[in-house]
Amino acid sequence: MKAIERVLDKLYALVMFICKIALIADILITSYAVAGRYVGKYIPLFKDPAWSEEVVLTLMTYMAFLAAALAVRKGTHIRMTSLDEFLPKKLCQVLDIFADVLILAFSIIMIYEGFNTATTVGSRVKYATLPALSKFWMYAGVPIAGIVICIFILEALAKDVKKLSAKEEK
Repeated sequence: MKAIERVLDKLYALVMFICKIALIADILITSYAVAGRYVGKYIPLFKDPAWSEEVVLTLMTYMAFLAAALAVRKGTHIRMTSLDEFLPKKLCQVLDIFADVLILAFSIIMIYEGFNTATTVGSRVKYATLPALSKFWMYAGVPIAGIVICIFILEALAKDVKKLSAKEEK
């Protein structure tokens, strides 16, 4: 189990690195585009690139979905825990497992539908400002994040089942 945790820690670090790079690229491209709108009139080097908006949106898609995967791993995704104090501990643990199963099902849908959309619609449609690139790359973030969410939620599910069974054994 420790070896699997180390692999998952490395996957988490890789996804976090990708999110950081996407955020830095978003900031730099957006800053350049905004500067280009105002300074580009006077200095031709700083013209607003036509592709900036589409690239920023694509990077934001990856960031949003991959950040959701990171939240699943750390258990910081949106959850309703206000009733946990009033419910029996065992019921809370069962509800946690149920939530894990629902997230797992959703991640599988993300993989299937995201891949389907990326390969059908995404591969046929081109970026308006980057005609050499298909929008496959915009839609590919959904199944990629679905795979990562699936991996991380399986880890959480295993831990929650182990926690529930440990309580039952005592």
